[in-house]
Amino acid sequence: MARRHCAYSGGMRILFLGDVMGRAGRAAVSETLPRLREEWRLDFVVVNGENASNGMGLSGEHAKILFEAGADCVTLGDHAFDQKDMLQYIEQDSRIVRPLNFAKGAPGRGHRLFTARGGQKVLVLQALGQVFMKRAFDDPFGAVEGVLKSHPRGGLAQAIIVDMHCEATSEKMAMGHFCNGKASLVVGTHTHVPTGDAQILEGGTAYLTDAGMCGDYNSVIGMDKAEPMRRFLTGMPKGRFTPASGAATLSGVYVETDDRTGAAKRIEMVRQGGLLQQAAP
Repeated sequence: MARRHCAYSGGMRILFLGDVMGRAGRAAVSETLPRLREEWRLDFVVVNGENASNGMGLSGEHAKILFEAGADCVTLGDHAFDQKDMLQYIEQDSRIVRPLNFAKGAPGRGHRLFTARGGQKVLVLQALGQVFMKRAFDDPFGAVEGVLKSHPRGGLAQAIIVDMHCEATSEKMAMGHFCNGKASLVVGTHTHVPTGDAQILEGGTAYLTDAGMCGDYNSVIGMDKAEPMRRFLTGMPKGRFTPASGAATLSGVYVETDDRTGAAKRIEMVRQGGLLQQAAP
């Protein structure tokens, strides 16, 4: 039986899906997102697609698949340009948002104002963390602050979504509190494991440390178990990492916002299909 979604007026219903991991993740998005858009009457959908192409980056071809499934915006991450065609493709499709602080000469944009299905404006921005990351990125807090100062919540943008892509939970939490009262949703990506701390901060900002991944959880963070296990046990690589190909769980977060203030009114975990305990608004 289809889940009957509760009525909600005066704002938007927003879905954010965590890192899409390989073919299994793409298939889960293609098969499940169209139904969720209809059943949950979603106004705007953001998908993090930075691992959608063989677990490393996003190709133009696979970006099209995510948009055809119902994504309004696709964010990237530290693997933003692992697929070389994205260097050109991101300039052709402005619905793709790369990290604000990736590199000064990087193509594309780190933030964009979108139009939701009801005509409301939604600002989406992404930043890369610095703690435990393999390369040094510019200060994410300063980068985010500059964008939020010019886009006050409830002004030009009826909702503001910040994708904080990093390793450290502490850095993600710090970004949540830094954006409290300025963003509608701050959600962490990158670590591929959904956290259980969905909450609305006192300033009306919905927060979740990590949205998890859209991928096969019978894996090591989305990769086939054999090679990661070998490296942990022996300290020696033998082959390449390959994405796990079993049934995927669609993981993310659902938020309802108020158009007048941009504040979050509701936040719920989302887990659909695959092995994890199911969750839905």
